[in-house]
Amino acid sequence: MSMITIDATDGSGSFNAYLAEPKHTPAGAVVLIQEIFGINDSMRDTAAQLADLGFLVLAPDLFWRLEPGVQLTDKSEAEFKRALGLMGRFDQDLGIADLRATLAAARKLPGANGRAGTMGFCLGGRLAFMMATRSDADVNVSYYGVGLDGLLGELGALRAPLVLHIAGQDAFFPAEGRARVIEAVSGNPLVHAFNYADADHGFARVGGVHWDGLSAVMANGRSAEALAAALK
Repeated sequence: MSMITIDATDGSGSFNAYLAEPKHTPAGAVVLIQEIFGINDSMRDTAAQLADLGFLVLAPDLFWRLEPGVQLTDKSEAEFKRALGLMGRFDQDLGIADLRATLAAARKLPGANGRAGTMGFCLGGRLAFMMATRSDADVNVSYYGVGLDGLLGELGALRAPLVLHIAGQDAFFPAEGRARVIEAVSGNPLVHAFNYADADHGFARVGGVHWDGLSAVMANGRSAEALAAALK
């Protein structure tokens, strides 16, 4: 595990990305998109799991313009409030530009096979949806992205597989919005949407307070299948 530096495409500076490498190469690359808690232990553990599946993994520090190196958890009210504050100040369009730069860097990593996709959680789940319509990623996986119903107008730009993991008890994404998403993608051959009826937001967060083992294992298996199909 190590860090690499990526230049921002707007000329505003550079940012770090956490790198996890598989045992064998060449390999496809996954851009792992953070939650509102930064590149914390949970994200690093997820990166290690993906590397164990045989992928190169880059997890960029998307909050670098606000506060580089943020590492928070969901274990205290103070940390959660700080994370929400960072999310409120975060420019998602600039985040997408940084993710595109990370995707391009991932394709050129030593040992990369040239194919690359994204996988994101929470805020990262929303950004993974946006990358599906605003980038050339080969596959995109979104875990409990919020406000996705506001992005449905972009579905016409979808050109690669998109996997949606939706928490059926998501306290941060009202049921009406989730239903609109599921209806809108129904029948789209590029989109596979899965609803985990009893799971809350953050159900696949390693070590998180809303961890749901069964839902996480099911979702992670489906993610692994989609990543392997597109990137191997």
